[in-house]
Amino acid sequence: MELFPAFPLERWNDTKQTLHRFAQIVGKVRLHHSPRRNHWWHVPFHLTGTGLTTRPMGMADGNPIFTVDLDFVRHQLVASSIDGPSVSFPLQGHSVSSFYLQFQSALDSLGVDGSIPDATPFDLSDADRPFVEDHEHATYVPEHANRYWQILSQVNLVLEEFAAGYSGKTSPVHHFWHTFDIAVTRFSTRPVSQPKEAGELIREAYSQEAVSFGFWFGDDSIPEPCFYSYTVPEPEGLAEAPLSPPQAEWSAGENSHLALLRYADAREQADPKAAVLDFLQSAYLAGAKRIGWDIDALACSGGITDPYAQGR
Repeated sequence: MELFPAFPLERWNDTKQTLHRFAQIVGKVRLHHSPRRNHWWHVPFHLTGTGLTTRPMGMADGNPIFTVDLDFVRHQLVASSIDGPSVSFPLQGHSVSSFYLQFQSALDSLGVDGSIPDATPFDLSDADRPFVEDHEHATYVPEHANRYWQILSQVNLVLEEFAAGYSGKTSPVHHFWHTFDIAVTRFSTRPVSQPKEAGELIREAYSQEAVSFGFWFGDDSIPEPCFYSYTVPEPEGLAEAPLSPPQAEWSAGENSHLALLRYADAREQADPKAAVLDFLQSAYLAGAKRIGWDIDALACSGGITDPYAQGR
């Protein structure tokens, strides 16, 4: 398969809008039925050989241990219990409302209480509409869902390769259902004092200095897929730092800057993967140097910290 195949947002945006809400429904179950981890690491999905998984959850909340998988090869949701039973249903043919109701029924059949306190979209344009009332979003084109997963899988491995070069505290490479992006974040041990009014999401996510990297498929503000990076807290002069390749640029937000490499520009490079890795490294150096990280001490060539194995 071609690395980074063309996938403009306008080609599949209707499916994306529906799938994003499907993912939020499953993701909110994950959020409320798994042990909390720092920086919300318990919340995102992880990639599988056919789609996405919540990973096992339950037990601590009184539910049986269960897992929910979104299969974008067979195009079905599969909910499984550790005791062996599983139930599945097709992803195609559902509105958000009917998906929500069938998902709840599937969990009920496994003896799982899949209730969530706030069954509405998070930070989307229809955030005040309960999932059960959303009959508008009902597009699921299997080809588009499969391509979405294939590109995620490719980006996942590029981010894994990049993550190997850092020996400090690093998040998993994971797919956030909130913003529908895939990301990996490097942290220092220095705390960041976030104000109370920043909100619980921000206070937990950015409680320590961080440089984050990822990829998303586009949204209303930037309607095309992009690789990105940002630094928290943003140091003075960040947006003046050089980025690689030359097509990469800094994008000014309301209070911060994003380093961006458009997917279309990455695709046009002679070696797209190398171009993305160069971009991620240039964005890392731009942020980490300016907030005073020890770049050399935190380097981890080839993912190896064993001094006897280095250089092999």
